[in-house]
Amino acid sequence: MGNEDMLSGLLEAAQRMQKDLAKAQEDLAQKRVEASAGGGMVVAVVTGKLELVELKIEATVVDPKDIGMLQDLVVAAVNQALAKAKSMAQAELSKLTGGMQLPGMPNLF
Repeated sequence: MGNEDMLSGLLEAAQRMQKDLAKAQEDLAQKRVEASAGGGMVVAVVTGKLELVELKIEATVVDPKDIGMLQDLVVAAVNQALAKAKSMAQAELSKLTGGMQLPGMPNLF
């Protein structure tokens, strides 16, 4: 096998991997994870692309005299959901890359 054949094979493999990574990112946009705080009083739903798509708040946790607690619960639920989504995305993408960061590929998360 000549150098040109080897280079051509590497280029084809890189293009395949790039296509597979793009497909994985599209798939991640459809996946959702959920996290809650306050015993389920606040629930956040995030996509695998780290987008908050849903936030549920139980009416009983809405107390005008204690807005700080509600804010803390929202922040906790959203941060936990983002962490879960990031972990899921990294696991999915590492299946394609064997866990290594490829040169020239953006750090997706």
